[in-house]
Amino acid sequence: MQKIRLVDLFSGIGGIRLAFEQAANSLNIESECVLSSEINTDAQFVYETNFNHKSLGDIRLIDKLPEHEILLAGFPCQSFSHAGKKEGFGDTRGTLFFEITRLLDTYKPQAFIFENVRGIYSHDQGKTLATIKHEIQKRGYSFDAFLLNSANFGLPQNRVRIYLIGILNATPK
Repeated sequence: MQKIRLVDLFSGIGGIRLAFEQAANSLNIESECVLSSEINTDAQFVYETNFNHKSLGDIRLIDKLPEHEILLAGFPCQSFSHAGKKEGFGDTRGTLFFEITRLLDTYKPQAFIFENVRGIYSHDQGKTLATIKHEIQKRGYSFDAFLLNSANFGLPQNRVRIYLIGILNATPK
């Protein structure tokens, strides 16, 4: 059985990891989380309970990433949300995206999947998404963005999220 190593940044209680692992399993691919990071202690407790994997704390304290093929990250969304102040990269939480790029520079996985609120799509008249795309592409990744609604996937809520996908030296299909 093929095996994929993953890193789960801003892991929360593990929603992105769970979805990724279920998708990999459906393709008969084993997955192993080699590092996760979450600053909220309550979320860390739930993550460890759900996955038997202890999450590291603050992403800013991680020097480098271990070898892995897939990077997952649900980076903080409050700065980009229609419900928030929309301060974007002017808010400390908004700048945490750049911690992901800093860590991408320490180890470049084959692909990444990032998740955020749909507000990032149009935030600052599209400049925020253009900045993210630029930062990703200058590191050699393709870049694609998808808006998906959880209601279309059997979940009992109407929640539109943006998914950012990239493949190192390739194009998503």
